[in-house]
Amino acid sequence: MRKAAVVTGGTAGIGLETALGLAAAGYAVTVVGRDAGRGARAVERIAATRPEHPARFLAADLGSLDEVRALAARLGADHAAPGEPLTVLVNNIGAMFPQRRTLDGVEASFVVNHLSPYLLTELLLPTLTAGAPSRIVNVTSGAVALAKRVFDEVEPPGGYYGFHWYGRAKLANLAHTLDLAARLDGTGVAVLAADPGGAATDMTDGTLTDPRIVSPPLRLLWPLVRRRFERSTSGPASVAARPSITAATDAALAGRTGVVIGAQARPVAPFRAATDPRVVEAVRRLSERYAPKVAG
Repeated sequence: MRKAAVVTGGTAGIGLETALGLAAAGYAVTVVGRDAGRGARAVERIAATRPEHPARFLAADLGSLDEVRALAARLGADHAAPGEPLTVLVNNIGAMFPQRRTLDGVEASFVVNHLSPYLLTELLLPTLTAGAPSRIVNVTSGAVALAKRVFDEVEPPGGYYGFHWYGRAKLANLAHTLDLAARLDGTGVAVLAADPGGAATDMTDGTLTDPRIVSPPLRLLWPLVRRRFERSTSGPASVAARPSITAATDAALAGRTGVVIGAQARPVAPFRAATDPRVVEAVRRLSERYAPKVAG
């Protein structure tokens, strides 16, 4: 029986390095992304490492919740047969937008960084439960510390600031991660978060030079903060992928759930706001409202 893993946003950067690590650990890896050319190159790179099982690419625009549903249905069907269990799901997808955008009428950062991985995970729970012991790994970010903690609506009041909105969506996803871990405790499905720290990736390239991505109180200090952040995001993606690989494969984590793996690839305390029952409940309601399991 071969173990299978799925990595979203797995065609480049941290996602591809995560896929390479899972392939080296003996998983048959599916990388998910939008671009078929990048997907083919990712599969070729994994194949060049002579993995135990071949990798494959599935095309999906995870900014579309309809495509998320279609992807979940495809993966559920692919792993329904005995001997083909899905045992690892890494929600690596992420994006930061310097200016406000919407996807199907919903603010884009919240869709990509939270609603998409939330919905994919929820739809794949029967498949992951059938493959237990299995693990769900959600990639988080230190940007949660700058997030507004109000989740009455997808967007908080006030102007749009991409860095803060990115952190807020990641905070929502971290709250869901810890909530789901408690919900699934005892099922054999472990739910963990992984903080990659920093790496030079497509997401950070150029975006951080625009001071409009932060609120006015931080804007005057942004050149100094940005330089410090960019120094921390200049490392290789292969290093930033270690927390995700650890969360997905480390035998020492067997039987543990609700664990956050920090940038040094060791367990760390979760960001406190993500454990606030008021935040957790508000995120749960908002997620169910905007990303129902059955399309409305």
